[in-house]
Amino acid sequence: MTDALFPGFIRSEIATSGGARIALRHGGKGPPLLLLHGNPQTHVAWHRIAPRLAEHFHVVAADLRGYGDSVGPDPAVTANYTFRAMAQDQVEVMQALGHEAFFVAGHDRGARTAHRMVLDHPDRVLRVALLDILPTLHVWRNATAEWAMKSWHWVFMPQEGDLPEVMMESVPARWYMERKIGKKGMGIGIFDPRAFDEYVRCFTSKTIRASCADYRAAATLDRAMDEADFAAGRKVECPALVLFGGRSHTGEVFDDVTAAWRDYATDIRGERLACGHYVPEHAPEAVLDWFLRFFGSQHA
Repeated sequence: MTDALFPGFIRSEIATSGGARIALRHGGKGPPLLLLHGNPQTHVAWHRIAPRLAEHFHVVAADLRGYGDSVGPDPAVTANYTFRAMAQDQVEVMQALGHEAFFVAGHDRGARTAHRMVLDHPDRVLRVALLDILPTLHVWRNATAEWAMKSWHWVFMPQEGDLPEVMMESVPARWYMERKIGKKGMGIGIFDPRAFDEYVRCFTSKTIRASCADYRAAATLDRAMDEADFAAGRKVECPALVLFGGRSHTGEVFDDVTAAWRDYATDIRGERLACGHYVPEHAPEAVLDWFLRFFGSQHA
């Protein structure tokens, strides 16, 4: 049913050296542009702009390991779901499609994967767009009660002993999804019903366990990597675009998001958008305009 959201795109699946099978769609011609989604979504989150981007780029919209129709290794091993592991998957996907260097844009967990990708593979990423996130280390270092109330899943999903997995698996996927992505004051009306149905379809035990491993890694192994990089003064060196929703938890809690990124990147531009957290679906026209300028010939 979602094929209609990606006209002309080809479905594919690529195995990676880390034991994952990455599901993706790709289409269009031009410079390569990788699109990475967030939690608890799939690559379908890009459906409102991917077909128009494909008029200018070879667009690759991929599911992160364990999410969507992608399959990852054992989620009981936290190291299998670090942003480093997820970034390595996507570098190998692009290489398999013939792209040694490329543009990348990520939202939410996809943006955190893209951030790690730039640090681990600076020769691969030409430009990066980071949607509605702050650096993971900055979030942990500046956690507040207000942040915790809006980002409860950051401390719930990393809990051990199968606690979050069993609780999340015990409720209907649609019930959970309506409450997780139907943010207060925003609801689920902004989502295309076909896309929302796809998120529900993919919210299985496989995805739940992989996503909990993802959040568990972010609170432990990823945080340690970020601490080491920050102490060593390692930053994103390629041009970076930061877009965030003024009505999202990111914009409401942390306010000046682009300013926070200046401690982690050398070349930042971007703006606050009049939307919520799910930026590619809440504000597709603004995102498309920025992407065409930033990744295209008129570099913003």
